[in-house]
Amino acid sequence: MQAKDIRELSEQELDSKERELRESIFRFRLRRGTNQLESSAALRAAKRDLARVKTVRNERVKTRGAQA
Repeated sequence: MQAKDIRELSEQELDSKERELRESIFRFRLRRGTNQLESSAALRAAKRDLARVKTVRNERVKTRGAQA
């Protein structure tokens, strides 16, 4: 998912996306621990998407603080 796509999401959608990504990362880590992970690229992509979601959320918090 691209950053521009994430920026278009609402706060509730960001919350659900973050929860979804955290759960998928957890599942990927379990699979990696049991040697059932087929593609480590999927884990890496999920981590990067989670970082993008957190970055967008942090940008919104900072802009709200600057406007107040």
